[in-house]
Amino acid sequence: MPRILIVEDEDIIRSAVRKLLLHAGYDVEDVGSVEEAEQDHDPDQFDLIISDLRLPGAAGTEMINRAPSTPVLIMTSYASLRSAVDSMKMGAVEYIAKPFDHDEMLAAVESILARTMSSASERQSGSEASSQNGDPASIMYGQCEPMQRVFILIRKVAPTETTVLVQGESGTGKELVARALHLLSPRATKPLISVNCAAIPESLIESELFGHEKGAFTGAVSARTGLIEAADGGSLFLDEIGELPAEAQARLLRVLQEGEIRKVGSTQSRKVNVRMIAATHRNLKAMTRTGGFREDLYYRLNVMQIRIPPLRERQSDILGLAQRFLVTQGDRVGKPNLNLNPEAMRALERHRWPGNVRELENAIERASILCDGDIITPSLLDLDGEGGDEYIPESLVEGDNEQLRTRETEGASDLSLEDYFQHFVLENQDRMSETELAQKLGISRKSLWERRQRLGIPRKKTSGD
Repeated sequence: MPRILIVEDEDIIRSAVRKLLLHAGYDVEDVGSVEEAEQDHDPDQFDLIISDLRLPGAAGTEMINRAPSTPVLIMTSYASLRSAVDSMKMGAVEYIAKPFDHDEMLAAVESILARTMSSASERQSGSEASSQNGDPASIMYGQCEPMQRVFILIRKVAPTETTVLVQGESGTGKELVARALHLLSPRATKPLISVNCAAIPESLIESELFGHEKGAFTGAVSARTGLIEAADGGSLFLDEIGELPAEAQARLLRVLQEGEIRKVGSTQSRKVNVRMIAATHRNLKAMTRTGGFREDLYYRLNVMQIRIPPLRERQSDILGLAQRFLVTQGDRVGKPNLNLNPEAMRALERHRWPGNVRELENAIERASILCDGDIITPSLLDLDGEGGDEYIPESLVEGDNEQLRTRETEGASDLSLEDYFQHFVLENQDRMSETELAQKLGISRKSLWERRQRLGIPRKKTSGD
């Protein structure tokens, strides 16, 4: 059983991570500082150390020096992303941004331990490490034929240096595909740096990705290493790459073509060896026709494409996924015997799942918390309640959007309401205010904002807002 040491001064976070890892079957100890870790334990005797970046006394990165043979996972707030990059340079194997969800933490822990075991196996046998720990089926669930095809593609592409574009709706598990590609590659012992391009302000994206020199812009009081350089030797996962501004797209193209980066404010370039994995829920090909995405960059990224099917195309996987989430959530809330009654199973199979696997997980989590006994009923899942006010207004397919009207006549009944919503917002947000968009969609501004968040559609500021 792997031993994990948690170094975190906030009691609530430390307790939550401890319980999560204990339920996952790990042997866990926790302390509040680097000094306490050395007083009470031998850090080198653990298989993994999870440490907050900012601690009373010595910084969390000091654990890298005090336990040189143990991998260190650094936890940090997103505002401290630059410090996280610095910690990677100091020797941290990975970082995770707060707030993180439970599955993200477990996936990171499994990834690090798998890499560690693979390295140990290589040293002992002199042969390639077994790929079992990095097999996509051990990271993602999918018994249906579409997911089995995804797994086959991952196994074939992962050992190569090929750039991969992962496409799929929000909530389908694109980051899990990136993890599987990294773990099955020869770069598995090196960092996997994940970047959500939509979450970084446009004014900072170039500095975060490529780094900057001291004095390159107001506030650049010292030189900084970028995320691409931090991933040198490993893999870089660029989620929501369709949100990259034009200048950053041009710089990224140079990385792909020449294997070089140049920091903001620098005249010198340096070589980097990075395997690029990109993901998006948007239609990049269509964006190249409207000028929203560089065509040359699209073809550089789209060497190999992996499409993650939405949950509505994975009918036979729904109950299997639900059962896995029941076990996980049951452990978290102290209800290990939770089960779905037949009516709840039928409700899950009938639902369209516009939010995909993430929506299913949220439904199971909600039901697990609300359930008084061990049996989950359809009312606890509240699937009808989520979209009770949703409908397709006439204005959505008439007058304002000829393309959507054509799609409906050609068989758009196969598309979810979220498909209509997403397409309409992306097509019209540049010329409509948020109020106008909400009115056309027949929903409130609050509902519009919530659905943007759920689907990962960034808001475009307009003078009419």
